[in-house]
Amino acid sequence: MPEVTIHIGGRDFVVSCQEGEQSFLEMAAGMLDDEAQVLSDQIGRMPEARMLLMAGLMLADKTAAVEDRIKEVEAVLAEKDAEIAQKVAELEELRNAPPPEPEQVEVPVVPPQVADALADLAARAEALAGEIEQKAAPDDDDEDTEEAELSDASAAESVTEGEETAQA
Repeated sequence: MPEVTIHIGGRDFVVSCQEGEQSFLEMAAGMLDDEAQVLSDQIGRMPEARMLLMAGLMLADKTAAVEDRIKEVEAVLAEKDAEIAQKVAELEELRNAPPPEPEQVEVPVVPPQVADALADLAARAEALAGEIEQKAAPDDDDEDTEEAELSDASAAESVTEGEETAQA
């Protein structure tokens, strides 16, 4: 077993340890020495046993505080784990749920009678536009006027027929 000399509170101690644990022993001794140095600075010189006892108690207090903090963090972690598990369960439930029913959309259909009536109205509007153009143009030729009147008469007849169809 290797022996290691450690320094605590200005004093040297020879300690035996397992092979490979020298670095851990030196680190622990460093922590104890730091606490002993704080005591020595505050109180001054004191018996070795008392110094080691006080330094050990101070380290134990720090360790207890760290353990309490670890428990708090573990409790928060457990809550977060529970929340994550709940969200995963909800996600799986949504993934396994059947898809929603398709929404039925009704599209209005224009009845053929309305389309026919609109076509008749368009023909009548064109006939009226032609008549207005004829009245606005100078009367050069009487034959053109007679043809226009015949055209207007046939357009008026088709409009009348369309209105009767729309009313039916």
